Amino acid sequence: MLVVISGPSGVGKTTIVHRVKDAFDAVFSVSATTRPKSTSEVDGVDYFFVSPDQFDQKVQNNEFLEHAEVFGCHRYGTLRAPVLEALTSGKIMMLDIDVQGGMQVRDNMPESIRVFILPPSEEELLRRLEVRGREDEDSIQRRFLEAKSEIKLAQESGAYDYFITNDDLELAIAETVAIIQNIRNNIATTS
Repeated sequence: MLVVISGPSGVGKTTIVHRVKDAFDAVFSVSATTRPKSTSEVDGVDYFFVSPDQFDQKVQNNEFLEHAEVFGCHRYGTLRAPVLEALTSGKIMMLDIDVQGGMQVRDNMPESIRVFILPPSEEELLRRLEVRGREDEDSIQRRFLEAKSEIKLAQESGAYDYFITNDDLELAIAETVAIIQNIRNNIATTS
């Protein structure tokens, strides 16, 4: 089973993804990227670090399930082979990707489960972005505007089967786990 979880910055998506992954002993997808590797990162663990030319070749060879350019400088993508390998072995594969990636996965693997995490309100999302303390005010405002457009696109695109509002983290995790468990149970009873 392929599970896509998307949501804007500050919504708690990463925490939800990791807790859901642990609940199912799922496999977390490692993305390929053209950005440089930091000294603390491990190739093949944090990302698959590839050159722009290698990335282009993988696109031409249809090796990506989804891919995109982020902020106009670096490219990221989910390699198809590790996803298929995990699915073939009966594992749940989890992707933490943006809406454009979710739309590509919908088109390439319509049987995937796609969940979008929403903030309780725009005001709360802005507050969460501010309290993280990671960025200056301009960056926070830019992320906030991006988040609003990402939410709108997710709601209008038809790419997501489920929308979960994260106004209580434990409840949002439980809802996500329940969705996956119900689908898994339905698959098991129809097989």
